[in-house]
Amino acid sequence: MQGKQRKVVQAISYELLALLCIVPLTAWVFDSGLAVSAGVAVAVSLLAVSWSMLFNTLFEGWEARQLRPQRTFKRRMLHALGFELGLLLATVPLIAFGLGISWWQAIVSDFVLLLFFLVYALLFQWGFDLVFGPPVATQGLPG
Repeated sequence: MQGKQRKVVQAISYELLALLCIVPLTAWVFDSGLAVSAGVAVAVSLLAVSWSMLFNTLFEGWEARQLRPQRTFKRRMLHALGFELGLLLATVPLIAFGLGISWWQAIVSDFVLLLFFLVYALLFQWGFDLVFGPPVATQGLPG
């Protein structure tokens, strides 16, 4: 599977599997019930996807206006930090309000989620490539 179909299946399965991992754990840790935890998790997921599209559009627009638009390591770091800080600013209030917890608990929870997603993304992408094969771009073939 390649192209747009691969991207759609990858994105949807990534989010659904993440929700299946996060929702029960959140319900248990915060004694919030599955419905509340699912609502907050889905809202955070939708916010993250929306922020990703918006941030990438803005960042790429800024990048295109630079004298040297190449993706350097420094620029990749700026991109990652900007994305994560913006997401943090948006999700902490959502988590605090949605789960009825303090801002401090929401910040710690968001940090734990960040660590979870670092490991999860690595394992998911690896597993996805094992199941569906690697993308054409990694095989030196025309896409």
